[in-house]
Amino acid sequence: MDDTRQRIIEATYACVARRGLAKTTIEDAAKEATLSRATVYRTFPGGRDELISAVVSWATLEFFAKLYEHVQGAESLEQVMEWGLVFAHRSILEHEILQRVMQTEPEKLLPALTVESVRLRQGIAAFLVPYLAARVARGVDLNEAADFLARMVLSYMSAPGRWDLDDPAQVAQLVRAELLAGVVGDVEGGLR
Repeated sequence: MDDTRQRIIEATYACVARRGLAKTTIEDAAKEATLSRATVYRTFPGGRDELISAVVSWATLEFFAKLYEHVQGAESLEQVMEWGLVFAHRSILEHEILQRVMQTEPEKLLPALTVESVRLRQGIAAFLVPYLAARVARGVDLNEAADFLARMVLSYMSAPGRWDLDDPAQVAQLVRAELLAGVVGDVEGGLR
């Protein structure tokens, strides 16, 4: 990403943090980035909608980069999923800007997140494939299993339902009893 584009995205993010999505304008972003409006429009010819979409994409990718770093030391599929769910859930709850926007203007954020969710699901599924490859149950398609787990992880990250994702024992039970049941086979005497 070129420096000007990144500068505008980060400036817009700062504006959203202060003013919210609905009140952030191209003029605000230009002023925050100390650039002209013309430069912002040249960089984002689709205007404000394109800029907000780019900011949501950037913030989402930043979040998943941190999540990826967090699970790097995991030695099993179970650990990846457990560590990932706990980290992601806590990060979402503690993200002040996301929480404020979700409370005050979800109608502005949800369409952008919906567009982003396809790419996120695919990225999570691709990340899980190597962990699943030797573990997938007989008759279960590896890519379908990875896609299923990615969908479930995205769902539980933001809406854990009856599960307390701050309790490692509950997260372990969720992963083993609900998410991986029927997806992984009995490898080396059972789930690791």
